[in-house]
Amino acid sequence: MSTISDPVSAPPARAVQPGYRTLWRWHFYAGLFVMPLLLVLAITGTIYCFQPQIEPLLYPHRLVVAPAATPRLPVDALLARARTALPPGARALRAHVESNPARSAEFVFALPGGTKESVYVNPYDGAVLGTLDVDRRFMQVDRMLHRKLLLGKPGELLMELAACWTLVMLATGIALWWPGAGASWRAALLPRFGARGRPFWKSVHASVGIWLALGALAFVLSGLPWTGSWGKQFKALATRASLGAPRGAWGGGLALKSALPGAPAAAAAAAASGAAANPPAGHADRQEHGGEHAGHDMASMPGMVMDDMPLPLVPWAVGAVPVPHSPDASSAPQHWTLAQVVAQMRDLGVRDGYDIVLPATPDGVYTVSYFPPDPKAERTVYIDQYSGAVLRDIRYEDYGAVSQAISYGTSLHMGRYFGLANQLICAAISLGLGALAVTGFVMWWMRRPARAKGASSAPGMLAAPPRERAAPPLRAWKTGLVLLGIVFPLMGATLVAVWLFDRAAFRRA
Repeated sequence: MSTISDPVSAPPARAVQPGYRTLWRWHFYAGLFVMPLLLVLAITGTIYCFQPQIEPLLYPHRLVVAPAATPRLPVDALLARARTALPPGARALRAHVESNPARSAEFVFALPGGTKESVYVNPYDGAVLGTLDVDRRFMQVDRMLHRKLLLGKPGELLMELAACWTLVMLATGIALWWPGAGASWRAALLPRFGARGRPFWKSVHASVGIWLALGALAFVLSGLPWTGSWGKQFKALATRASLGAPRGAWGGGLALKSALPGAPAAAAAAAASGAAANPPAGHADRQEHGGEHAGHDMASMPGMVMDDMPLPLVPWAVGAVPVPHSPDASSAPQHWTLAQVVAQMRDLGVRDGYDIVLPATPDGVYTVSYFPPDPKAERTVYIDQYSGAVLRDIRYEDYGAVSQAISYGTSLHMGRYFGLANQLICAAISLGLGALAVTGFVMWWMRRPARAKGASSAPGMLAAPPRERAAPPLRAWKTGLVLLGIVFPLMGATLVAVWLFDRAAFRRA
C-alpha cells in the first residue's frame, strides 16, 4: 500500500501478531516521506501520458495546420523560413520530421542568450506560425516536475528516493493487508462501503492499494533506470556487462550500416575510429544539463554522448553511446542537406515522428533519433555531413538484454506502447496512487489528534504507530531492507537515518 496509514482490513487478532507493529511503523515512515511526492508524481505523470492529445489543444495555432492539396515545401526551405523569425545569431539545433498533413514543421534554435526556441512553420506556404520557449513549454515543465521538481540535481535525487521508498511502502502495505486466519478474501479485496469514519477509509485504502500494487511496482521498476544517480550507475554497470548499451558502442564490433550503396566506406571507418578515440569520459558531469537542457555549444565538446544531445527524449540503450565524427572534410565543395537526410531515412524505412540534430562543427554529424511507441522500431542513425555515409545505424536488435527489457518498460510507463488503452491504464494507476496518498493522509489525520494530545515527543507529534514491546526477529524483513540498501545506496543511507531517528525518538518516549 502507500502513504501514512493504520492497519488495514485485518481481523482484530492480527494486530497483536509479533512484528505487526514494526511493519506498520515502517509503512508509516515510508508514507510520511512519499505522500507529498506521490501526489506530484501522480498528477504530472497523468498529464504527461496524454501529451499527444494535450499539446495540440494548448498550442493549436502553432502545431496544427489545415491540410492542403499543394505539395509541402522542401525541408531546407522551411528551415530557412524559420530562421527569419529569430535574431541573426540564432543557430539551428534540431528539426522534427512529421508526416501528418495537419501538423506544422518544427525547428529548434539556440539563441545568443543561451535559451532555446522552437519555431513552427506552415509546410505548405512557408508562413511562420509562432515560437515557443523550449524550457517553458507546458509539457517540458510538467516533465521536469515529474523528474526533479524543477530543483535540478537535488530534486532528481529526492524523486529517486521517493521511488525507492515506494518499494518499502508496497512490501509493508501488502504484509499489513494480507488476510489472516478466518478472514475473507472478498472482504479484503473490496471496500466496506457500509462502514463509517476510519474503518471506511482503511478499507478503501487497502482495497485500492492491493489492486494497484502490481502496477505501482511496474511503475517504480520501469522509472528507476532513468534516475540521475542510481539509473546512471546501473546503465554503466549494464554496459560493462554487455547487457545495456549496444554491443561495440565504445568503438569495436558495432556494425556500420550504410543507407547508400555507393557511400564511401572509408568515411564510415574514419568516423568509427574517431568515436573510439573519444570515449565518453566526463559525460556524467554534463548529463544534468543534457537532452533538451544541453547548452547550445555542447555539440562542439569532445567525448559527446547521446545524453548530451539537444533531443527531447533519447532511448535508454543509447544514452551513453559516443557520437561519432565526420571525417575532416571542411574543404569539401558540398554539404549533405537536410532534405537528403530525410530522403535517406525514408529509404531506411523511417518516415515519421523523428528528430534530426544538425551538425554544429566541421566534424559534426547528422544525428537522427527515432523513439517510437514500439521499442522494436527504435533507431539511432549517424550520417556524415559531407558524403552522406551512414556511420552507424543502431537498432533494437543491437541492444543488450537489459536495454531491450527497459525499452519495453519505458514505453509502457509513458503510456505509449498500445495507444489510448495504455494511456488510460497508466492514468488509472497514477490517479489511484494519488488517491492512496489522500486516503492515507485522512487516516493519519483522524488518528493524530487523540495520540498527539498533550504529547511533546516526536512519536506523539507524528502520531507514529507504537513500537513492539518485545521486538520480534523479523530476519527476512531485515535481510530484505539490507539488500535494498545495498542495491540502492542512496536509499540505504536514508534507511539508516530513519532507523536511528526511530530508536532515539521512541527511547525518549
